[in-house]
Amino acid sequence: MRILVTGSSGHLGEGLARVLRGRGDHVVGLDLRDGRETTLVGSIVDPQVVGKAVEGVDAVLHTATLHKPHVATHASQEFIDTNITGTLRLLEASVDAGVGSFVITSTTSTFGRALVPGPGEPAAWITEDVAPQPKNIYGLTKVAAEGLCELFHRNASLPCLILRTSRFFPEEDDRREIRSAYEDENAKVNEFLYRRVDLQDAVDAHLLALERAREIGFGRYIISATTPFEPDDLQALRDDARGVVAKRFPEFAQLYDERGWKMFPSLDRVYVNEKARRELGWRPRFDFAHVLDRVRAGQPLASDLAREVGSKGYHDELFEEGPYPVE
Repeated sequence: MRILVTGSSGHLGEGLARVLRGRGDHVVGLDLRDGRETTLVGSIVDPQVVGKAVEGVDAVLHTATLHKPHVATHASQEFIDTNITGTLRLLEASVDAGVGSFVITSTTSTFGRALVPGPGEPAAWITEDVAPQPKNIYGLTKVAAEGLCELFHRNASLPCLILRTSRFFPEEDDRREIRSAYEDENAKVNEFLYRRVDLQDAVDAHLLALERAREIGFGRYIISATTPFEPDDLQALRDDARGVVAKRFPEFAQLYDERGWKMFPSLDRVYVNEKARRELGWRPRFDFAHVLDRVRAGQPLASDLAREVGSKGYHDELFEEGPYPVE
């Protein structure tokens, strides 16, 4: 197959391109920046660039986007241009070129305020049925991009699947309070309980979506590590997350204590990936139990693919607070 990967110099885009090339597909890698897997440098907002990129392709994997850490450094119009207009350009060109399927990387940030329960309320149980409540320009523009995909499926019969991914970046946490209170690996292991996915699992989900898009037609899917929790755990997760985890994983406390690690005292949401596992046939490997085993065995936390791709960062500069602008 000939496949267009937008954002091919980014973390997910490069991971996808590597795996696709490795299995023998022809990859057109499009990005604003040159990179190891980028064959065409240009903007998804430019109709001429996009038209050239989609020539002869069978499918599009659209990962290019401005991200949450860009909110402090980029104007709202830039988010609209990249995340909305860029997606529109790709959808229009895909229809004109007769592209067979379109998979877009969205984000669990679309849920926005639905992820933050009020005081005393249980943790939020987040499935695809939860209505998005974007709280910044990033989430708002990703919701709009999803809407464009649904429109083009309905009006132009373009098979289009939306993958709302949770965190897979290898960089330090974007919250100052977490960076200061937890070792980086400690925080990431904690997140596999409720809001993180390994790059290899994210790539696998995208490739399955590519295979199933024509059959399914249109759908939205949460792509996050499989949670060990159930709805009955939600209140206890807000009140005493360590206690809940200890019941599920009695061995975790000793492992954490030996390393001086801490569990987050409270979890505010749980991402549920059941629909992606059921409809896409996705079988994510990296969950909390798996990463605990890797830590215990002295193995790297991340998959081989994630470590091969490495850290990309979001900005070309360092800020007063380190890798991110002052919050």
